[in-house]
This record gives sequence, C-alpha cells and structure tokens, in this order.
Amino acid sequence: MANSRSGDSVVDRVVRLLEAFPEGSEALQLSELADRAGLPLTTAHRLVRQLAGHGLVELGDGGSVRPGLRLWELVNRNSPTLALRQASMPFMEDIQQVLNQNVNLAVLDGWDTLFVERLSRRGSVANRAKVAGRMPVHLSSAGIALMAHQPAAVQAAYLRQFRDPAGTLRAADIRVLLASAASHGYAELAGVIDPDTWGIAVPVRDAGKRTVAALGVVVPLHEVRLQALVPALQTAARGIGRGLGNTRAAARFRSTEGL
Repeated sequence: MANSRSGDSVVDRVVRLLEAFPEGSEALQLSELADRAGLPLTTAHRLVRQLAGHGLVELGDGGSVRPGLRLWELVNRNSPTLALRQASMPFMEDIQQVLNQNVNLAVLDGWDTLFVERLSRRGSVANRAKVAGRMPVHLSSAGIALMAHQPAAVQAAYLRQFRDPAGTLRAADIRVLLASAASHGYAELAGVIDPDTWGIAVPVRDAGKRTVAALGVVVPLHEVRLQALVPALQTAARGIGRGLGNTRAAARFRSTEGL
C-alpha cells in the first residue's frame, strides 16, 4: 500500500521510524518505537521487519529494535560530509593539540547548525555540540559564523522567521551578531549554553569563496585569547578550503542559498 489513510507515504513512515530513535539510545522496544513514530503497532511491526531484511535495523531479544550497521554504511558511503571531514581532520587535530580543548566542524542545514565532526579530550570544558547533532543557529558561534556569511536574501529570510523560544533575543539582536561576525571575520558567543565556556568560530570557504562550513572551538571563559585563537582558526579554515576546493560535496552544503 503506497499511502496510509492519513496520506503518509511508505517513505514518510519509514523516515518517522528511523527518526524516532533518540540520541544515545542503542535500542527501543517495538511498542515504544511505534509510539514515538506515531504509527500503529501493526504498521511499525511490518515496516521494521522489512527494514531488518535489508539490514537497516536489527532485531534483538524481547522485541527490541536498533539501527542497523548497514544504515550507517549507506549513509557514509556517499555522504557529502566525507570530503569535508577528510579535508578538515588534519587541521582540527593540530588545533586540538595546541589548545587541548574542543574543536568542532559544522554546516548550515536550513535554520539549524548541523555538527559533522568534533574532537575533544579528557579535561576539556563542556561542549554540547555532538556529531550529527543540531542546534538553532543563534545558540552556537558556528551557527552565527555560518549565517553571517550567507547571501543577504538568506539572512533576511532567517531573520523574518526567527523566534527565540527562551524569549530573550529578538531578530534585531541577531542582526547585530551577524553584522559583527561578518565585519570581524569570526563569531563569538560567551556563556550562551554553558556559563563557563566561550565559543569562537570562523567560516570555511571553498575555492569559489562560498561559505560551506564553520570551524570552531569551545574554551573556558578565563582562557580566551582571541588574538591567538582567531588567526589560528582562520589559517586552518583556509587550509580546509584549499583541501576541499570547489567540489560537488562543497556545493551540497549551501542548502539555503536557493531560498
């Protein structure tokens, strides 16, 4: 059957099932998975069996379900993040070696910052950014650095729809942050998520001078040395851009330019 009574296609329902796995969860009971996906148990059972037949999910004892290894394989085989991460890792490792703190790499996906790589060590300050994790643009220095270097039409569309769930920021406040980041060539946010940390990020540009990613660090407030951090990040970002070039993978990250 192509569509349910609600009009959802099979693809819609499969995506809802896969999205229903919470971050950090290894497995869910089928009944809980169906509930989280908003699907009837019989529908979830049928789809899970079909997905398991392709290795996209794995069935465990007692009716548990977990994402399958083949799902990871297929996602990563041709992922546009692969070229970006390969170009970035040597530079991220160098920065981490010097700072002994968190280093992250992010791209813009709609109005979210999507983190595609992160390096941290024992003893690093808290960092809420996680690989494959999302944050609203205004909550991370990487998000501000990315949005500040998007075309004017994209920024205008973002600001028109901006709403701060916490009710502390207005679109005018974000406009000031974006203008500052564009002017200085880097973005900084202090204590936005964790009061004792400071995030600094710079844009990564491809050979066509288009911003395709942001490279950032999260450091303790008392250790901020912008005069040293920013040039190091900008040098690394230029190196990543040279490694990435003007590839098809780079073009795919400009997901909001057509808005």
